[in-house]
Formats: sequence, C-alpha cells, structure tokens
Amino acid sequence: MKFLLSVFLLLCLIFAGSNISSAAVQNNSLSTKQQSIVPIASSMATGDIANLKIAVNNGLDNGLTVNETKEVIVHLYAYCGFPRALNGLTAVNEVLAERQAKGIEDVVGKEAAPIPAGTDMLQKGTDVQTQVSGRKVDLTALSPAIDEYLKTHLFGDLFARDVLTFQEREIATISALASMNGTESQFQSHLNCGLNVGLTAQQLQAIVNTLEKVNPQIADKAQPILDNVLAARK
Repeated sequence: MKFLLSVFLLLCLIFAGSNISSAAVQNNSLSTKQQSIVPIASSMATGDIANLKIAVNNGLDNGLTVNETKEVIVHLYAYCGFPRALNGLTAVNEVLAERQAKGIEDVVGKEAAPIPAGTDMLQKGTDVQTQVSGRKVDLTALSPAIDEYLKTHLFGDLFARDVLTFQEREIATISALASMNGTESQFQSHLNCGLNVGLTAQQLQAIVNTLEKVNPQIADKAQPILDNVLAARK
C-alpha cells in the first residue's frame, strides 16, 4: 500500500512538473512554430530568397502549415511591399514543389474564414488598430487616405484573416521591421504592439535572439531599442 502511494505521489509530481514546464514555455518563450516565423519574416523583408527558402523548409518541418507560411508573406506585403511579397510567395511555391518531389506531404491548413457581409471594415479596423496599438491612432494629419487604408485594409482586411493570430502577426511584423533599414521607429512601435496583444518581454527577447542567428547585425541594432521599450513599460 505504501509502495502504491509513493508511486502515485511520484507520478503526480512528474505530471505537475510537466504542466509547469509547459506553461513556462508557453508564457515565457516562443514555441518552435512561433520561432520559425522570425527567419521567414526577416528573409522576406530583406529580399534574401536563398535564406527564405531555408527558413520556409524549417518552418514547415516545425509545424507551420502551408497556409500559415504563405499568410506570413501576405501579411508582410503591407510592410515590405508587393514586389518582395510576390517574390516570397514564389519562393514558397518552389520549396513546396521541391518537397513534394521528395515525397513530403505538407499540411495545407485552414483557409481564412469569410468576413460577414455588411461588415463595416473601417470600424472593425479602427477597433483592431486601437487594441493592437493600445490607443486610438489618427494619421489624417499625414494623409487622410493613409489613415483610412491602414484602418480598413491593414488592421481590417488583413487582421481579420484568422489564419494567423494577432501574436503571430506581430512576431512577423517585428521581425521584418527589425530587419529593414530606416524602420526603427515602426519597429519600436510594434514591440509595444506585441506586448499589447499578449507577447511577453521574454518572447520579444526570444525574437531578437532568433534574429541574431539570422544576422547578428540585425540583432545588434534591435537589442537597444527593445531594452528601451521594456524599460519604459516598467
């Protein structure tokens, strides 16, 4: 009886420890799947097709679906432009063809749910932009058109596509903005957006740590900006 009780207590401790470990990973670091988004976004943003193909292969191996992988590229067209997005999607298709020729069957994954007819995309996008930014944003002084397009299309149409979560979209955006030149201000803003949608300080640091493996110069530029953002949020 004592032996059975001891075994039961040991199993409870192991199970509890496993749950704690799992929760720690979930809350304080990027999952393997989330981490795979970083080099895809970074390579796409810099137009590094060779490394993008490597990153896409690794991402698919690490649990990204085909549609999730493509959605990272689609989302980032709003930050990096159509030319690099089209080149990125072409690279993804080339990788998929190569994998299929090797007999690898990748999971396609779910399609984006349709937006209900009659949805006010300006209002929907405004609400999402406010949630992600942590405050109301008005860029009409810069240009009424850009303010409307950001709300209706970027934070409306793109964020409404439920292939990726808001956190995954911010991981992609942060990684891309960190990798481009002249986007330090936007990178800083989206670090705050990441925190607003539930990414932790440790997860943001994990993004920079992953970027260091992609290109140490990118991480060197990103680290002090991240440090300043986290210090200001305390």
